[in-house]
Amino acid sequence: MINDEFYMNLALQKAWEFQILTYPNPAVGCVILDKNGALLACEAHERAGEAHAELNTVKSALLKINPSFKFPNGSNELYEFILANHNGLLKGSKAYVTLEPCSHYGKTPPCANLLKILGFAEVIIARRDENKKASGGAEILRDGDIKLKFDVLKDRADELIEPFLSWQNGNFSFFKIALCANGVATGGVISNEQSRTHMHRLRSVSDLLVIGGNTVRTDRPTLDTRLIKNGKNPDILIYSKVQNFDKTIPLFDVNGRSVEMSNSLEKAFKAPLVMFEGGERFLNSLDERVRWVLIYQSSEFKNLQNLRANLSLKRLFGSNFGSDNYGWYKIIR
Repeated sequence: MINDEFYMNLALQKAWEFQILTYPNPAVGCVILDKNGALLACEAHERAGEAHAELNTVKSALLKINPSFKFPNGSNELYEFILANHNGLLKGSKAYVTLEPCSHYGKTPPCANLLKILGFAEVIIARRDENKKASGGAEILRDGDIKLKFDVLKDRADELIEPFLSWQNGNFSFFKIALCANGVATGGVISNEQSRTHMHRLRSVSDLLVIGGNTVRTDRPTLDTRLIKNGKNPDILIYSKVQNFDKTIPLFDVNGRSVEMSNSLEKAFKAPLVMFEGGERFLNSLDERVRWVLIYQSSEFKNLQNLRANLSLKRLFGSNFGSDNYGWYKIIR
């Protein structure tokens, strides 16, 4: 059935594609329908400091209506260009947003003001923004006589924003693992290049990467971000009781990073965003403060022992990178 939940689900799915990558901002998705109810665009906030979900979606919607638009690149320039050139093309439209549109001028202008000026008729919001700095968008929209509806798929929007709230409160930690189709987690490279590129992007925004000592000794990894342009190579914490490592292992020779070895994880939970990587042993001994797991699963089988773990997971989101599947899961304890 095509209803408000249907379109909000599209917005949520789009936002999940950029989960964590927007750090330190929340992942947000947006859908725009024209005044007749036809779907015009579905976009998301993709990276901190760049255009928010609403601005990206407005841009795509206008381009669908008028393909001759030549938009500037910068988010502030794009915002001003749209205000000067929209020609009422989106008047009477409806927007679905996973988080209440922002009201403040930060690195980008306020999205609530944009929707108001463009003459939207209705904005459906999954979750109110409780951040004092950004909240207040609903009042701006009401001032523009825009009809509002709240809490559509709010439970799912709450799950989407959980990392943002956690790193604001001090720490969000997640565990990444790659598996073959038959559950093997060893034996060299498993996931395809698209999956590995996504993983390198996650490394690049992380404050710290934690890896088990056994994985370091067995895999001799580099743990860098070579698959993306201008990626930041994260600092490393090697979690190991035995701290004697071969310093020719590539991760020790990456410029601009620090590598620390410890039999304690306390440093990890003092950083805002932490990515854990490892195999079966590390997964089975995860600290309870690690609440999410990201699993990449290839379509290939390996004739090796599959991973053995006693773990209950709730699936939050799933998609694919080419022949690979990947998904975000919450650990149920």
